[in-house]
Amino acid sequence: MAIDYERLREDVMDFIGTAMAAFAPMAMIDVIAAQKASNEELLQIAKRYDFDIGLYYIDEEWTKAGGIFH
Repeated sequence: MAIDYERLREDVMDFIGTAMAAFAPMAMIDVIAAQKASNEELLQIAKRYDFDIGLYYIDEEWTKAGGIFH
């Protein structure tokens, strides 16, 4: 099993962006960090915001066969 890092990155950035809108300007630092983060760094950021990483696991064989994982 692999992680859909693209979807995780989008969700983390959306979530943090919402925090910015709620008057937490320091969240901008995490938005930039998430945007530039390696996959491992992204996982750390997501865990800091209590994301359920299990929701982002994909079955690579199923995906290659044309499955939809979203």
